[in-house]
Amino acid sequence: MYEHKQQPLASKRIYYKRILNNIGWSAFIITVMLLIGTAGYYYLSPDALLIDAFHNASMILAGMGPVLETKLTYAGKIFSSLYALFSGVIFITSIGFILAPAIHRFFHKLHLENK
Repeated sequence: MYEHKQQPLASKRIYYKRILNNIGWSAFIITVMLLIGTAGYYYLSPDALLIDAFHNASMILAGMGPVLETKLTYAGKIFSSLYALFSGVIFITSIGFILAPAIHRFFHKLHLENK
């Protein structure tokens, strides 16, 4: 996917294409996670509105924690716990995935300067 350390630095066009590609994939994965969270909160909380479920899922996915105090079923509490753990991993991983081309380019430039 990326050039080897002995290859020349990729052009800016390829670099920006990699960043946009990674942003697209990250946005897709985050959207899927947001849909899963919204559906889980909506169906496992007896009194939740769709907008409340979306709000809670968004805040947990972003790492802020739950906002609304809703009555969750037993299955809802398990879902909420697993969703919170998994969301943290997904969010941090997606940030790293977006930054990967920039970090690779930075280290590749350092290696080229040493020659």
